[in-house]
Amino acid sequence: MTELIFFAKIFVTILAVVLLSLIAEHVSPRSAGIFSAYPLGAAIALFFFGLENSPVFASDSAIYTMTGLVATQSFVYFYFKSSLYFKRFEIFLSSITAIIGYFIVIWLLHFIKFNTFTAIMIPITSIFVFVYLLKEIKNAQIENKIQLNYKVLSVRAISAAVIILLITGTVKYVGPIWAGLFSAFPITLFPLMLIVHFSYNRQHVHTIIKNFPLGLGASITYSLTVSILYPIVGIYIGTVISYIMASFYLIIYHFINRIIVRYQDIYYKTLA
Repeated sequence: MTELIFFAKIFVTILAVVLLSLIAEHVSPRSAGIFSAYPLGAAIALFFFGLENSPVFASDSAIYTMTGLVATQSFVYFYFKSSLYFKRFEIFLSSITAIIGYFIVIWLLHFIKFNTFTAIMIPITSIFVFVYLLKEIKNAQIENKIQLNYKVLSVRAISAAVIILLITGTVKYVGPIWAGLFSAFPITLFPLMLIVHFSYNRQHVHTIIKNFPLGLGASITYSLTVSILYPIVGIYIGTVISYIMASFYLIIYHFINRIIVRYQDIYYKTLA
């Protein structure tokens, strides 16, 4: 059973990161940023918390996963800001700064006693804050795509697998509060950022960062549903329903965004 869980973690994470990197290259970094906020990493972590510990453990962790999304957004913001200032070893130093910033924020968060209401409202409020802080970034499109080969895919796969194994492998030693906060770590986003930054340039990874908070409502919806349903219906049915609810959020977001863009186009045409 342990070996099955080990390989399942690796397979699911690799698949998620590789697909997101392909979306960034063949659709747009903007779309990859939004979809990277879809509950991939957190869902993987919470599912295995429930499988390896208990559904109640995962349910308790999910409350703090929602709160931990504040730290996740801090992570991408620190990466963005530091990448503007470092001229040498840009990717490495930006990554270190983002990771340190993330752990400082979750360290501060773990002192706070959250209930379901505050765990929902704090990350929702933070989304508006970070959307404002990242508004200066302009969306960039990838024009010259790298050729995919075995070496490229292997690097992407290994980077993703190492991160998910480190996070899910340590939670049994830290309890549900820290486990929930750790599960908000950008397990799939961080490897995606590294892949795009290494393969292309900072403008493309900045586009992913800019659009990441816009999709986070899906992760909030997912974590809230997990916290309610895991103890009632179990991790399998609970995961399916949670993904349905998260997908419903993204569908609504996409519909509303299309309406906003349409009316913006009409407005600018009337000014021309």
